[in-house]
Amino acid sequence: MSLRTLCDIPRRLREGVPRTDQLLYKERGAWHGIATGDLCDTIRDQALGLRALGIGPGDRVAILSENRPEWTATDYAILSAGAVTVPIYPTLLPDQVAFILKDSGARALFVSTAAQLDKAQAARPALAALAAVAIFDAPGPLPPGVRTWGAVAALGAAARAADPAVERALDAAAPDDLATIIYTSGTTGQPKGVMLTHGNLAHNVAACCAAIPFQSSDVCLSVLPLSHIYERMVEYCYLHRGATIAYAESVEALAASMQEVRPTIVCCVPRLFEKMHRRILDTGLALPAARRAVFRWALAVAGACGARARRPGGPRWLLALQRRIADRLVYRAVRERIGGRLRFFVSGSAPLQRGIAEDLNGMGIVIYEGYGLTECSPVITLNTPASLCIGSVGRPIDGLEVRLAEDGEIQVRGPSVMRGYHNDPAATREAIVDGWLLTGDIGRFDGHGCLVITDRKKEVLKTSGGKMIAPQPIESLLRADRFIGQAVVIGERRRFLSALIVPNFDQIRSYAVIKGIAGTEIAALLRHPRVLDLFERRIAAINERLARYERIRRFRLLDREFTTEAGEITPTLKPRRRVIEERHRALIEAMYAEGPAAAAR
Repeated sequence: MSLRTLCDIPRRLREGVPRTDQLLYKERGAWHGIATGDLCDTIRDQALGLRALGIGPGDRVAILSENRPEWTATDYAILSAGAVTVPIYPTLLPDQVAFILKDSGARALFVSTAAQLDKAQAARPALAALAAVAIFDAPGPLPPGVRTWGAVAALGAAARAADPAVERALDAAAPDDLATIIYTSGTTGQPKGVMLTHGNLAHNVAACCAAIPFQSSDVCLSVLPLSHIYERMVEYCYLHRGATIAYAESVEALAASMQEVRPTIVCCVPRLFEKMHRRILDTGLALPAARRAVFRWALAVAGACGARARRPGGPRWLLALQRRIADRLVYRAVRERIGGRLRFFVSGSAPLQRGIAEDLNGMGIVIYEGYGLTECSPVITLNTPASLCIGSVGRPIDGLEVRLAEDGEIQVRGPSVMRGYHNDPAATREAIVDGWLLTGDIGRFDGHGCLVITDRKKEVLKTSGGKMIAPQPIESLLRADRFIGQAVVIGERRRFLSALIVPNFDQIRSYAVIKGIAGTEIAALLRHPRVLDLFERRIAAINERLARYERIRRFRLLDREFTTEAGEITPTLKPRRRVIEERHRALIEAMYAEGPAAAAR
């Protein structure tokens, strides 16, 4: 099926074989289905409702909500009306929400709950362009100028009843028309609005569907936020193929949702595979001695099979025999715990540890790892059934050219590359040079033509959960505290942020005198319980000013400063992260090895 614009997807859903469970959601402990026809009717009425509210082609409409069927229906309605979707992470703080609404010039906003509404209402007097606000879950009497999501659909239904010809104005977008503006964190901490057209996304969807075997019979579990381009694009793929989408209640409920929905496809980030692998290990190591020995052997066989997955002929005959035995004894039970009918996972948004990928693939839990950027709609490369190369992010998708600069930077050209950054032509010129998108990532091609990511060029951390976080603003907040002299935030490929902190030694000595703490030797003072408690309280206060995913979960106090002489900071006092992390590797690893209840110190 060719795909010109995203508006083609719901139109073809309506023309195809209807389902009673096109979308699934859980409410009051039970799963409920939304039929194909009902979804398409809702999209049409919401689109006409937006038109009735004065929203037209090119207007920005924001969505501030957790994953749910209304998110998907509203996105398609905005696109059908010719407008531009501006997704906003539901975890953002009010001032961050206000910035996105103001910078995008949003004329309408959809929110999920009263808590999300409060974020927008606080800033609304300063948002001159914002003309309409609607809420999915009405808490009761609504503030002036706010209507329910159902009321918007009712406006559309009334307009259609009065004049059926109004529908002709829908789905008129062209491939070059702007479809979405997605705000991502930049190196300065100020979000940048990535502008993607219908053509950008349609190309990426079509190319990914050609590479990955999505089917109409699939049940796909949605767990990553739809405000992230990764989950949103794969949902376009699901519905392009006519598959069912089930919305997990939360990331924390993923394990339960896997058991209840028994999905065939799930797209995740590495952090979720890390947790899955950890649970498998914990379960196996808790078995009685004899069964634990069998588990250890089966785990070793899985790792060996995964390591040989790319080699000609696959596992050797003895290893293949061992795998069949291990499958009966161990792997089938593991697969049953994730629903029992999973065809494959897709991993993206951050690098997946090779050992974890080998273990899980060896157990028959197939993972196709890919690589991309929001600026490229987002997929650039993919592992596929025809080309699975564990330890790499696969080959470029059809239609994209990928090359390596002299310094190894990955550069991309093709129809998925963004139009540019909204309101930021200078950043656009910096990111796209002679038609090539400069990714800021360093890589190499292996002997199979698969891309291997080796480093990051840009000063942005990417956690194992896929969050892009600029460390500099967080470090600035930390250094603003009078007890902190220097700070380096750690978090690349990690499950949370931590920090190495060099205290203001003069302030610490003064604090010790005031509190009657004996001694002036810094190393000893930094181990004192009262000093550790001081830093725990001060960092907790700083964390209150940060979004949840930006918060410092662990820290260590250092008894000497970072210096230019040691190569730890530049002449302009910027940290050389790679040098610092290597020099303090043992300390960093100890932080991340602590149990979840361990205190930061």
